[in-house]
Amino acid sequence: MHGIKGLSGAFASFALGLALSAPALAAYPAKPVQLVIPFSPGDTDQMLRPITEKMGQYLGQPIVMNYKPGAGGGIGAAYTASAAPDGYTIVGSSPGALVVVPLANKEIKYTTDSFAPVAAISLGGMMIVASGKSKYKTLADVVADAKARPDGISYGTSGAMGISHLLGETFASEARIQLRHIPFQGSAPAVTALLGGHTDIAVSAVGPAQAHIQSGGLRPLAIFSSKRLAAYPDVPTLRELGYDVGSPTIYGLMAPKDTPPQVIDTLYQAARKVVAEQGDEVNKTLGTIGAEISVLSPQEYGTYLQEQRALFSKAIGLIRE
Repeated sequence: MHGIKGLSGAFASFALGLALSAPALAAYPAKPVQLVIPFSPGDTDQMLRPITEKMGQYLGQPIVMNYKPGAGGGIGAAYTASAAPDGYTIVGSSPGALVVVPLANKEIKYTTDSFAPVAAISLGGMMIVASGKSKYKTLADVVADAKARPDGISYGTSGAMGISHLLGETFASEARIQLRHIPFQGSAPAVTALLGGHTDIAVSAVGPAQAHIQSGGLRPLAIFSSKRLAAYPDVPTLRELGYDVGSPTIYGLMAPKDTPPQVIDTLYQAARKVVAEQGDEVNKTLGTIGAEISVLSPQEYGTYLQEQRALFSKAIGLIRE
């Protein structure tokens, strides 16, 4: 709940009351806000919905999800980048569609700078997982086997040049091992393939893997994050294990560039209001998919995305070498 911590209680209450006053809401929004989800239902929408649905209560208008999947999130992101900068079309994503796609695909006509950050919403994570029946009990087991059998271990991801692929290759480079990449059309198919014994390990978003972890079908080995997830306190981060890779996978909202600052602030303050008044309920919902609240201001979220751009630029360079 990073967006609340920096303000004193009195000032925060005043700021929230001012930003969410009736006159401000009368001006914007005057109709439903379209939230473009640049992926099929199943992960990104689950990370955003617990907060965005409640934001509508404070905005006086619903935030309605519009799914526009394709091109690794590029179709929906491009649609939003070219929309009118009036606050009625925004996009929700992890850094995948907002940072990785324009870096990896030269045909994409937008960049991270084509958007105005609105707010970060929630924190998830990417995990290295093995089958619950696997001989791999720890990540050290994977590394040892990979060194004994170069290119003999396969790992599934949600797709070529996506976040999971880039993180997997960065880990392999840090560990000085060779892994054989098997791309799928999303984290869920990658998890299914792992359960079926078609791959040795997978790099997956936590959400699609969670039910299988809880049932014992999958074993989490490590998480790509700067800290352990509250839902998985016993799963170490890659950094803890000595690998200089991994950062939080934060899901947030972006508006087209040149969206008026007062519109962006209205949306951001609504997100903060949800955290302040309904944070426990939202965290309980997010916890069912291994996630948690992480509200950042537009400035903080913009800084995070620039850091992600530097991280994934380096990772893409590894793959293209």
